Amino acid sequence: MLPVKDAISANSLPCAEGLPPVRGKFTEVVILGSFPSRQSLLYHEYYGNPQNHFWKIIEALFQIDRHLPYNVRISRLTEQRIALWDVVTSCCRQGSADAGIRTPVFNNLQSFFGSCPTLRLIVLNGTSAGRYFKLMKIPVPVPARVLPSTSPANTRYSLDEKIQMWKIIRSL
Repeated sequence: MLPVKDAISANSLPCAEGLPPVRGKFTEVVILGSFPSRQSLLYHEYYGNPQNHFWKIIEALFQIDRHLPYNVRISRLTEQRIALWDVVTSCCRQGSADAGIRTPVFNNLQSFFGSCPTLRLIVLNGTSAGRYFKLMKIPVPVPARVLPSTSPANTRYSLDEKIQMWKIIRSL
């Protein structure tokens, strides 16, 4: 885990640990977010904010009903050979916005990728995840693509446009 120095003091900000990775036996696609929202951390669920488009996109692409219990959605997602994790393992932040992340510590992604011999694609969920991933400067064994953030704060693209761009995760 690599710490990143930050010009803004994190002393007065709440700090948190992220979620463990979710993966099945044969991972072909790893989707990396930046760091979970407060709701996701509270529920211990990736993309736990119901306003986030992630599970709507997954439903459109893989017919995994977003209203199913979380453990069922995760099981069906890993059956599609998709893993979830974040670039940042811990940080200090007020609220859920990526712009508020201070003192990020990175996950050991190089080791994680090495444990996925069937890996074919790394997807970075949004520009913040892409920026942090680039800062890590690790060798990437497969193509890495930054896709539009599924966050409800990303209003640059409609849900339908996001679904079209996220189709890359099922076209392998």
